[in-house]
Amino acid sequence: MTVNVTVATVWTTNQSYRELDRPAISHPVRLEEWLLFMNEAERLDLCESNRIQTQLLFGEQVLLLECKHGWAHIIAIEQSSKKDSRGYPGWVPLCQLENYEPASNDTFALITSRKALLTLEKTQDTLVLSYQTKLSYLGEKDGRILVDTPLGIGNLHRDDIALFNCKERGKPGSDIDIVTSGEQFVGLPYLWGGLSSYGYDCSGFTYTIYKANGYSIPRDASEQAQYGTPIALNGVQRGDLLFFAYDNGKGAIHHVGIYYGQGKLLHSPHTGKSIEIIPIEGTIYEKELCMAMRCLEK
Repeated sequence: MTVNVTVATVWTTNQSYRELDRPAISHPVRLEEWLLFMNEAERLDLCESNRIQTQLLFGEQVLLLECKHGWAHIIAIEQSSKKDSRGYPGWVPLCQLENYEPASNDTFALITSRKALLTLEKTQDTLVLSYQTKLSYLGEKDGRILVDTPLGIGNLHRDDIALFNCKERGKPGSDIDIVTSGEQFVGLPYLWGGLSSYGYDCSGFTYTIYKANGYSIPRDASEQAQYGTPIALNGVQRGDLLFFAYDNGKGAIHHVGIYYGQGKLLHSPHTGKSIEIIPIEGTIYEKELCMAMRCLEK
């Protein structure tokens, strides 16, 4: 099964949504409306009531486990998680999935802009797709990139995408590439469970920025902390992952960010805040900093 909406939110159960979440579980999804009308307390409740697990991008494939009352119990097979050896589990509205197999093609169009406008050839309907959405490349027409999608053939502006061959592993991004990729999202409000350029949580942000640069790391902060090479805190370099724990760094890990260099942190903080670059010294993050991991190829 394949996601057929701009962004599909993966819920903890098929009853985790609230009435105010209906724009997020509809088809077509009304993500901007959902985010615009949620106040801070309602956003915080997504975390405190454990409503959301992660998100899926348009065209992302999932493993279908069962259907129940209009909902699909799925595994997000592209998102590594210890919750299930096959990927990240959760529930998605069945209307946001399509029984679709992408065109058999080794070349993909990957959205590299913060967002990109997809126009469907047949209907001229449009979708505003997220950064890192990946679709099968079909060719070019009138200066536009043609792609295969769950809703039919569509086209994208050439400047919004990069073409890549899935059989050819390109050179992974550098430390500069990592921070440059992240800088474009400064000011984007935090979203618990977020994994799109409509809003990221802390580990969703690091996961996406690393993925954009050719690195596959786990979805959640606690698992990212076990991936890569441990680095002494006095030896961190630009692009390393920094982890933060409760009880002044001695408790459970609850946050992750990217070391920006010059003593600064690039991260998606928490509900009510936006992605930012801040000095670590003199903040709660200095007290809670507990470890660093290096996942980059040097």
